[in-house]
Amino acid sequence: MDVRRRLPPKPSLPIPTTESSHHHRKTPFPADVDRSPSPTPKASDALPVPLYLANGIFFTLFFSVAYYLLHRWRDKIRSSTPLHIVTLADLAAIVSLIASFIYLLGFFGINFVQSFVSRADVDFDADPVILEADRRPCSKLMDQPPPPPLLMSLEDEEIVKSVISGKTPSYSLESKLGDCYRAASIRREAVQRTTERSLVGLPLDGVDYDSILGQCCEMPIGFVQIPVGIAGPLLLNGCEYLVPMATTEGCLVASTNRGCKAIYACGGATGILLKDGMTRAPVVRFSTAKRASDLKFFLEDPLNFDTLAVAFNKSSRFARLQSIQCSMAGKNLYVRFCCSTGDAMGMNMVSKGVQNVLEFLLSDFPDMDVIGISGNFCSDKKPAAVNWIEGRGKSVVCEAIITEDVVKKVLKTTVPALVELNMLKNLAGSAVAGALGGFNAHAANIVSAVFIATGQDPAQNIESSHCITMMEAVNDGKDLHISVTMPSIEVGTVGGGTQLASQSACLNLLGVKGANKESPGSNSRLLATIVAGSVLAGELSLMSAIAAGQLVKSHMKYNRSSRDMSKIGC
Repeated sequence: MDVRRRLPPKPSLPIPTTESSHHHRKTPFPADVDRSPSPTPKASDALPVPLYLANGIFFTLFFSVAYYLLHRWRDKIRSSTPLHIVTLADLAAIVSLIASFIYLLGFFGINFVQSFVSRADVDFDADPVILEADRRPCSKLMDQPPPPPLLMSLEDEEIVKSVISGKTPSYSLESKLGDCYRAASIRREAVQRTTERSLVGLPLDGVDYDSILGQCCEMPIGFVQIPVGIAGPLLLNGCEYLVPMATTEGCLVASTNRGCKAIYACGGATGILLKDGMTRAPVVRFSTAKRASDLKFFLEDPLNFDTLAVAFNKSSRFARLQSIQCSMAGKNLYVRFCCSTGDAMGMNMVSKGVQNVLEFLLSDFPDMDVIGISGNFCSDKKPAAVNWIEGRGKSVVCEAIITEDVVKKVLKTTVPALVELNMLKNLAGSAVAGALGGFNAHAANIVSAVFIATGQDPAQNIESSHCITMMEAVNDGKDLHISVTMPSIEVGTVGGGTQLASQSACLNLLGVKGANKESPGSNSRLLATIVAGSVLAGELSLMSAIAAGQLVKSHMKYNRSSRDMSKIGC
């Protein structure tokens, strides 16, 4: 049913024209537009009165006759009159009820739909002929013709052809041309011509390609846009933070923001850093388990630690060896080195230190065969019990007490409901699922959003989202104590994606941009604490929404688009 609003013609506005080769006349729209001689009739055109008035009449009629018939039914029951005996007025009321019900069933709400579609699809100040052209159906992406070649210099055109033919490797463009932007542009054009698929919609301009060379991404052809929202202020350890969150999930920022509001109203949250140490665990092999155990005892002997630390620490002025933990599997030995890394996340730093120690050990254990610099006992970018128990990166616990009044007014639920839900969902439910570090509602949501916004490694969200959420009624059961314990938050404020302009701006917003020269490592530790505080806010809000039965309603409101995405970009 077409319920779009008709637009009156605007003869006073000039209409741009183009020459059509098919009709040999000037037309007010492109020649490939499907032109209809007249607008499609609408169902509402058949009504003798305005649509909103017709709806109001039938709405009133329906409830009026329903009320009348109910009263008549009650009177017949009281007077013992058979219900099937009806008067002329009763019969008219029944017919009116059926007629109004049929109308409302088919047409009620049409005025709302009409106004909604009109707002979404029609610009009432635009030219009506152009609007009709814009309503043409979009062709499928697979049916679109290949994109037209970009206007390039003859030299660049030759390079594109060379890349397509395979004579020039795509990965070598930056080094050959000495211009990273030009290399990305040529590579992008070569990809479009090779695949015959358009990259329109994937931006090319707006990124400093020199800054990502050799550090963030290889063979770039553009960048993906992710919206960044702000949650907060988050009141943590007496300081306020506006938390940037990069996400495409509707409702996530709004929910975290509500949690921040509840925490703020109750005096804020407290975050405590428990441990700070990045790990790397190589795997080495010997001919016998006896020889592997000899190295294990050597590494775990406190008398040898200082010697090993000297070899390890020479890799960086920030790397400081903290501990060595060994585990054997037959004649294979896994050695987990843990060290501080300053304000860097530190994977490269600890790897260089491990390499130094392995070279040092070869003098006393020449039969040691180094299988790999990483033996997965670290454990990086994988869910692992060793990270859940021992920690990796920054280990943080964050807590807050939410008063009964705030739980009711801001979170729209009760303390007993939250405590019970947390026990059955986050604790018992996760245990039933066999969760590993996943005793929470959605810590990964907040961690990922903050990680992407601040230039962290998104893949390390896996272990960084290890979290157990605890809720307990306190103060005679009136208030709620909530805490999140996160043993392996892996973040840094220097290196990697943190030096990109957008991510650097988000770090600057939090006051943790770059390295802290006065207290090395304090910026990254503060960032980890902010991540835990944001998770606390997100956990509090989502659990409240579930307890109050608002989860589906909120997602339908904030996480559903009414736009017809098939028409975007056509």
